[in-house]
Amino acid sequence: MSSFQTSPGTRDILPPHAGRWRALIQVFADGVESAGYQNIIPPLFEDLGVFQRLGDATDVVTKEMYDFMDKGGRHIALRPEHTASVCRAFAQHRPTPPWKVWYSGPNFRYERPQAGRFRQFDQVGIEVLGVDDSQLDVEVISLGWDFYQAIGLSNVSLVINSLGDAGDRGRYIEALGAYFTTHSETLSEQALATLERNPLRVLDSKRPQDASAIAGAPAIGAFLSTDAAAHFAAVCAGLDALNIPYVVNERLVRGLDYYQRTTFEFISGSLDSAQNAVGGGGRYDGLVEDLGGPATPGIGFALGVDRTLLACDAEECFSYGFPALDVFVIDTTGGSYALSITHQLRHSGFSADRAFEGRSMKSQMKSADRSGAQVAVIIGDTEAEESTCTVRNLSTSEQTTIPSTELQSHLVSVLGPRQPRRHTP
Repeated sequence: MSSFQTSPGTRDILPPHAGRWRALIQVFADGVESAGYQNIIPPLFEDLGVFQRLGDATDVVTKEMYDFMDKGGRHIALRPEHTASVCRAFAQHRPTPPWKVWYSGPNFRYERPQAGRFRQFDQVGIEVLGVDDSQLDVEVISLGWDFYQAIGLSNVSLVINSLGDAGDRGRYIEALGAYFTTHSETLSEQALATLERNPLRVLDSKRPQDASAIAGAPAIGAFLSTDAAAHFAAVCAGLDALNIPYVVNERLVRGLDYYQRTTFEFISGSLDSAQNAVGGGGRYDGLVEDLGGPATPGIGFALGVDRTLLACDAEECFSYGFPALDVFVIDTTGGSYALSITHQLRHSGFSADRAFEGRSMKSQMKSADRSGAQVAVIIGDTEAEESTCTVRNLSTSEQTTIPSTELQSHLVSVLGPRQPRRHTP
């Protein structure tokens, strides 16, 4: 047993599972880039104040952040989510709006590890800054919906709500506070603590003790202004126009304090009900301003990679194995031929591997079989003397000997054309 193990809440993602992660991110990138989104890579840590803007009533800020003093005496925190970092980047660099960006990468929260929830966890997501238009809300939601469709998930549902404008939200929070105070004797100890900080967060409770009080709580719809109600109606109409099914849930408030107007979640019906949200987001007008930038509307979402893949496992979709090699090069003459041929094949666009340490033909053939390569290119003493090579189909064991100069054209005829590797000066 190794002297060192991964820290609680973290894990090694080994092949081929790491390849599945990368493939998932590539599907996401292809989808959002086709809609004009460009990649942003924010830093893993920021000034603590950036993330405190998420809201003093959220567990992310009060309990879960990894924050510390660095060697320069700065109070910094590991990134618990991406949106605040993206808004900080907008406030700092002032790009021309609308600014449409996508991201992928790890976040860090100190919480109890469980299935689909780790202390280091990856998300993919998008943010759009500088546009206040209900049709943009529809575009953002539709990109998340299309992603889940693209990876084969069919048991995912969309839940939406509106939290109204800042004034609407304030009146609603006041009404919730009064309501939950009158029902305080039925609430759990944790809900009572949340009530003191932000009554809205009580609606997030999944504890059975709180269910009855939450079920009778006022609904946000009665507090929406005319403009906010019209905005939400337009979002629903846009989703209808795109034939995207959804359910309106007026108890949906999301877990961070910066949301206004449109909020939404993607729910997997294949996962345990306590951990079935695979992604979500909403509109957060005002966050850029809180971070020192101009008043800027914003909307986006984040999708959890772990839970999404758990949902894929449950639905038996988006499977992934070791990537198949085109060629395995075998050389029993000392290795120089294998070095040269493998190099040339890779630069011609073929995926190729080889054995090392001067192993026997039998040992190298076993490695070739394990590699999953389609063909083996064999160089023995005879082939070296005659400037030929033997190409063996590793599925059928059929083989043929050809001049070395014809190897690449022969592989193209067997495996199909490849795109040569491009060199960037």
